[in-house]
Amino acid sequence: MVWGRWQSFLPNLVFVPLVFPLNSTYLTLMTLEASQFAITDSAASQISKILSAEAQGSCLRVAVQGGGCSGFSYIFSIDDTQTSDDLAFARDGITVLIDEMSIQYMEGAQIDWVDDLIGASFQIKNPNATASCGCGTSFDV
Repeated sequence: MVWGRWQSFLPNLVFVPLVFPLNSTYLTLMTLEASQFAITDSAASQISKILSAEAQGSCLRVAVQGGGCSGFSYIFSIDDTQTSDDLAFARDGITVLIDEMSIQYMEGAQIDWVDDLIGASFQIKNPNATASCGCGTSFDV
């Protein structure tokens, strides 16, 4: 995968297609990968606060696993190792890692940080989810 090969050299490559002239094949690949998953301003800010207390180079990992009220669950963890099947999504100096299997269930999704009267949490707004439970961490496709 082209992205996996270049992400270690240019961790913020998501923004590069608008700045550097690239051949059309590479530009198309980068545009598709950049649109797979989005990070809101509030999520980037909260992730930055969390990662500031972690080891240098740590990232937020978001994964999907079977189980939960609706069939699948989102798993959030801190990770300092990027594997060969990870996609890296960067914004404002932070990186979110998602493995290739999980991104299939989150294509076009967005991570947001919501702080309201009932509590504060990361929420995934997933256009592929056909159902979700009240806790917001479980979904079905």
